[in-house]
Amino acid sequence: MGVPLKQQVAVGSYIIRQKLSGNNKYPLVLMLEPLFQCNLACAGCGKIDYPPDILKKRMSVTDALNAVDECGAPIVSIPGGEPLIHKEMPEIVRGIVARKKYVYLCTNALLLESCLDDYKPSPYLTFSIHLDGNQERHDESVCREGVYKKVVKAIKVTLDRGFRVNINCTLFNGENPQEVADFFDTATAMGVEGITMSPGYSYDHAPREDVFLGRNDSKQLFRSIFQKGSEEGRRKWQFNHSSMYLDFLAGNQAYQCTPWSNPTYNVFGWQKPCYLLVDEGYASTYAELMSETAWDSYGYGKNSKCNNCMAHCGYEGTAVETAFAKPLRALKVSLRGPRTTGPMAKEADPVDAPPLPPATSFIPADNIEVRRNVG
Repeated sequence: MGVPLKQQVAVGSYIIRQKLSGNNKYPLVLMLEPLFQCNLACAGCGKIDYPPDILKKRMSVTDALNAVDECGAPIVSIPGGEPLIHKEMPEIVRGIVARKKYVYLCTNALLLESCLDDYKPSPYLTFSIHLDGNQERHDESVCREGVYKKVVKAIKVTLDRGFRVNINCTLFNGENPQEVADFFDTATAMGVEGITMSPGYSYDHAPREDVFLGRNDSKQLFRSIFQKGSEEGRRKWQFNHSSMYLDFLAGNQAYQCTPWSNPTYNVFGWQKPCYLLVDEGYASTYAELMSETAWDSYGYGKNSKCNNCMAHCGYEGTAVETAFAKPLRALKVSLRGPRTTGPMAKEADPVDAPPLPPATSFIPADNIEVRRNVG
């Protein structure tokens, strides 16, 4: 399975056009965030700290589609909050699909079954369903028991209805590589198109800071997971990532992030500089975002907030650039998989920042204040 060839060709053609036009800072994925409200309160989520008046805000259909047109990215990812809470989400999705943009509608799946009749299967629409591990781990991650079973059922129903389905997975401190590998086996057996994964970013506004991975810990974890994936008899995992991003996660590439490759538009406007940094200001237009953001002030070795970030929304664009510049290297990694032994690529020294808190286990659901009740 994996990303369909038609989509790969469309994105590749778009990148070639950008290069031929001399555009060095172009978007690959628009992060369209139509609301912050959610029906879960996950320990590692940095989007839950807004006051009630902000949580009630909804992006209009007109503003959403104008952002899609203004940005021009070939892929639109719709995170949140929980997008399915938005009553006009079906209309937003229809508008994006009509523009022949590939839309990934991110959801925790709690409302998915009840909403499926509002959507039509299309090669341009993928439900990207949040699942952070097998049953115990996922329920810990979302701080509520019973969610995993609901999600798995929703995945089956959605696949049976003919929709494209992807799993998005965030890995946190304390992950067991064997358990993650077992989860990837389980997800693959479900018949989903692929898995999007990322080490959790240490949001300043997250209710728990000790759940996040440090940079070196992330690299060691992914090496261990990829080692498990190469074991004989395992299912072949399909990731919705370039081979060079996977190689970066394993510590074999010393990349700098390209935050402009995944610009974010939400209820406040165009967020500077990326989806993960929420306190850096906003622009009123995409052109203003590109021209007035101090891009060189962000990234590993430049800004302490970026020290532990290895998220795909920052680095997948860099990995794609590398694949175009060095296609033989990318092909080699694609065929052999990421290297899991030997020295790691040397990166710049990080900017001084307070260390992450010591790791502890996830706290029970009833000890987390739910601040994103639907209303």
